[in-house]
Amino acid sequence: MMAGLREKKKEQTRRRISEAALRLFDERGYDAVTIAEVAEAAGVAKVTLLAYFSCKDSLVLDAVKEDLAAIVVGREEGRSPLDALREHYRRMASNGTGGMDVEELFTRIRVISSSPALLAGLQHAHASQRAELAAALASTLPGDGLVAQLMAAQISAAVTTLQEAFFHRLSTGVSLEEAGRLLGADVDLAFDLLQHGFSSPQGEKS
Repeated sequence: MMAGLREKKKEQTRRRISEAALRLFDERGYDAVTIAEVAEAAGVAKVTLLAYFSCKDSLVLDAVKEDLAAIVVGREEGRSPLDALREHYRRMASNGTGGMDVEELFTRIRVISSSPALLAGLQHAHASQRAELAAALASTLPGDGLVAQLMAAQISAAVTTLQEAFFHRLSTGVSLEEAGRLLGADVDLAFDLLQHGFSSPQGEKS
């Protein structure tokens, strides 16, 4: 029980730091705020902040990173990488949107979009995640690694497009519940196309 309480306290501290950082970055701009100022606003020591977030950009970007390689590596025996990823995003669509703080989501998007440093950091994170996914896929696909790289690129692009469509719906006033429902259908469409290409019935025009 004590271990559970410690983990809960750590998560509360981490969230308090993240919320303070987003608030300050949104109010004053990412470049104008120091790590020390975020720590002070969150009521923690700078060394404590750095124990939770390794660098300044991680205060914003950690929340948007996804370890797709871990999903592939940790999939159930007999399940294909695409099926494992499809199921992951189906669960996100059906369950993960329920507790989402939409205002916080748009604050994070606004902060990232207004900072060249964060945009560059996000691109670097996406490239690293894509490379890790390709490495995880390499053992399951034929060829010298190029097939895995191409597949990882397609999966990453599909996931990014799904996210953009979800964010766009929310920004136009679609309710979180409805956006989540539509995301579930989008996930199946995206992974049908990844699995079958344009020969899939969903990918053909009538």
